Amino acid sequence: MGLEEIRLWLKSCGFESYRAKQLMGWLLSGASFSEMHNLPSSLIDFLSENAYEQPVQIIKRLVSKKDGTEKYLFSLVDGSCIEGVLMPYRHGNTLCISTQVGCNMGCRFCASTLNGKKRNLSAGEMLGQVVSVNRLHGSKTVQNVVMMGSGEPLDNYNNVLKFIRLISLSEGLNISQRRITLSTCGLADKIRSLADEGLAITLSVSLHASNDDIRQSLMPIARRYSIKELISACKHYISLTHRRVSFEYALIKGVNDGQEHAEELCQILRGFQCHVNLITLNAVDETAYVGSDRFAANKFFNYLNEKNIAVSMRRTMGEDIQGACGQLRNEFIKGEG
Repeated sequence: MGLEEIRLWLKSCGFESYRAKQLMGWLLSGASFSEMHNLPSSLIDFLSENAYEQPVQIIKRLVSKKDGTEKYLFSLVDGSCIEGVLMPYRHGNTLCISTQVGCNMGCRFCASTLNGKKRNLSAGEMLGQVVSVNRLHGSKTVQNVVMMGSGEPLDNYNNVLKFIRLISLSEGLNISQRRITLSTCGLADKIRSLADEGLAITLSVSLHASNDDIRQSLMPIARRYSIKELISACKHYISLTHRRVSFEYALIKGVNDGQEHAEELCQILRGFQCHVNLITLNAVDETAYVGSDRFAANKFFNYLNEKNIAVSMRRTMGEDIQGACGQLRNEFIKGEG
């Protein structure tokens, strides 16, 4: 709930509405009801019986010895589990959060989708991932948020929008929308809708292929939306928001990392406001795909750069702690089984 929602809820339950600001402050600090010492015992008792103070708890934490990346397994109140990754960058700590329990998109190289989607996350469960990591490390540890964990954010459209507005509230965690990235596998109609929402977030589109044949072999969503339709939706987004779109491109050995693929990609992206984020695929045991070698990745990068396509090579992080989306959760599920 936002501050005004909490005020109205408390008032409807017979409590002073001014307690809302106190309550919200405690919740965003990660506190339990028993720690909220400036609230009356009658309110604490009511909350304990009618609400959850923290819908997300860290049950496992892995820390990379290579780069300091931290991987979390979160538990939810219904027993479901999701993942998050905290990545240290010079521009601030970035938390990658999940937006669904599992995923229905079926991307062939992704561990998140192996068991399908169980359910959507609420806005509070998304916010709870940030709160729990801040609680672990100290307030305001998380400075940037990327929705690139398990799930397709635009398949959970309304809850994701509410989360973005909650986390950016000035009386809340106050994380600027410019520090929030939404990653989608390419739901073109939802991208067009998102353009109308008046948000200042960064849109990141998982492209991963330079033509429809390859993309359809990797990503089932590509059978619904062609690359042409997807690019058209992205141009519409740029025209309304005046913010460039980032395209994620995971380099997969022998699949999408050749010279011909680099040439096709330049043809697709030439002439509009975008950026290509290359990364060598973080391999998943359950799939046959492996990341490109350094020579092929550098050659691909250099070609795009020479053709004046804005491009960067993102370093692979958390390889030694199952950094790819869904890996830790799948291991946990197997262990339970």
